[in-house]
Amino acid sequence: MATTRDKPVVGVLLGDPSGIGPELVVKLLARADNVKRANVVLLADPNVLALGEKAAGVALDVRRAAGIDALAFDAGRATLVAFDWIAPREIETGRATVASGRSVLSSLSVAADGVRARAIDGVLFAPFNKHAMRIAGLQHEDEMRLLQQALGIAGFVTEFNITGDLWTSRVTSHIPLAAVASAITGEGVRNAVRIIDRNLRASGVAHPRIAVAGLNPHAGDGGSFGCEEIDVIEPAVRSLAAEGLDARGPFPADTVFVAARRGDFDAVVTMYHDQGQIAMKLMGFDRGVTLLGGLPVPVATCASGSAFDIAGKGIANVEGLQQAFDLVVRMSSAQLH
Repeated sequence: MATTRDKPVVGVLLGDPSGIGPELVVKLLARADNVKRANVVLLADPNVLALGEKAAGVALDVRRAAGIDALAFDAGRATLVAFDWIAPREIETGRATVASGRSVLSSLSVAADGVRARAIDGVLFAPFNKHAMRIAGLQHEDEMRLLQQALGIAGFVTEFNITGDLWTSRVTSHIPLAAVASAITGEGVRNAVRIIDRNLRASGVAHPRIAVAGLNPHAGDGGSFGCEEIDVIEPAVRSLAAEGLDARGPFPADTVFVAARRGDFDAVVTMYHDQGQIAMKLMGFDRGVTLLGGLPVPVATCASGSAFDIAGKGIANVEGLQQAFDLVVRMSSAQLH
């Protein structure tokens, strides 16, 4: 049957072949409701898919297509576009390898091609391993920056971390902690707030309430422990409020998540990677989602990582990837209408 746009086309990547990604994807697509709510196209090497099926104890019933330009879908079945990315002898479960990293980079390139061709409305990827990607030749900060370049996006991009109804974005991301303070700018704060406000609205939150964390202990305590809050963050928050956004802060980072978990905010904007990641993963590691914000289509994964220590054992928890899939379907569906 021909591709239709009554449902979004979601491209699914297996993640690092050495990790839990293939198992997670097989478990996800074995749930009948998932392949009913979207037109799922699995961009995968059959060798890696077979490993996932073995670990999950499930054989997927898929339709095959010759390429992204020849997609077709059957109700209740994913469509597989097969690629020769990695040989079986090259797959080393539980280890970061050049071969696995190279296969991940190839899958991202194909997904970007599908987005550029407007054949794919959203992308779900199982966990990657950044070390494997780097030894395979990744020159970018991370996969988000790689996709940003591949898709020709000039604006601000950031990772959102999501647990339940609570979202975070951050002003800086995968950079050394020693470089964070000098990288905090008013425009960076404003961009991080604007982009999470925009994406929360796209996900269905009508009036996002956004807390902005400080950088220093006790949010600087009036300048006693640093002046970034006074000189940079607070003026940026005031200007955002003047634009009509419900942004407040800066709040001490060690207490703002207490208020957010209580339901006072829909999102927290943090200043650096671990400031939000630690809190969010403590609140719901198995349910956490990472969404790449600022790209033309929703791109998401689970927060759990490649988990080499349990790869191939059949015990990986699929709930985080399920939450990520649900978000991609919801956001890509909204873009169709």
